[in-house]
Amino acid sequence: MSTFEGIPTAAFRFYAELEENNNREWWLEHKTTYDAEVKEPLTALLAELEPQFGPAKIFRPNRDVRFSQDKSPYKTAQGAFAAGQEGVGYYLQISADGLLIGGGYHSHTPAQLARFRAAVDAPDSGLELQEIIDALAAAGFAIEGEKLKTVPRGFDKDHPRGELLKHKSLSAGVEVGEPGWLATPAAKDEIAARWEVLRPLVDWVSEHAAP
Repeated sequence: MSTFEGIPTAAFRFYAELEENNNREWWLEHKTTYDAEVKEPLTALLAELEPQFGPAKIFRPNRDVRFSQDKSPYKTAQGAFAAGQEGVGYYLQISADGLLIGGGYHSHTPAQLARFRAAVDAPDSGLELQEIIDALAAAGFAIEGEKLKTVPRGFDKDHPRGELLKHKSLSAGVEVGEPGWLATPAAKDEIAARWEVLRPLVDWVSEHAAP
């Protein structure tokens, strides 16, 4: 396993060019660039972060076009997810826009969703989550996730944590772009620091809503 030396500028340039050339011929011609500038640095980074944040999966670059009107064969971003539990963990994404760092939970089985809503509804755990979300927002993270338009059935429409109850998945992310440290070994510590800020959210979900 190679040592992580940073995520090179060429990785982001690769995705900028892919957006203009999303076809199999271009991909095959530039696959060595993808392997060397995107996949290999990301693999090395995640291996070094694994002891702290758990094993990671790098997502496939191919899009599933079976049920999509957009038949572009490749994703215009490379994502990876480090998870201690199924669907709960820390996220990275490389695209033409730079680096996105996030975390939270992305799977929502009916049983998981029921546990999540019950924990949001309960005063102690619900207030704890609200404080975590408020702190993340104050730290510059965008609060995201799949949401209902209204508070789910069975809960007061004026519930004090109604916005959280609407969530079917819950995550927080920040786009850092292409800062100078990104192409250096210091990127590992910068990313780890932001994942640590996200740890209270990941831990809360792991305790209250995960399988």
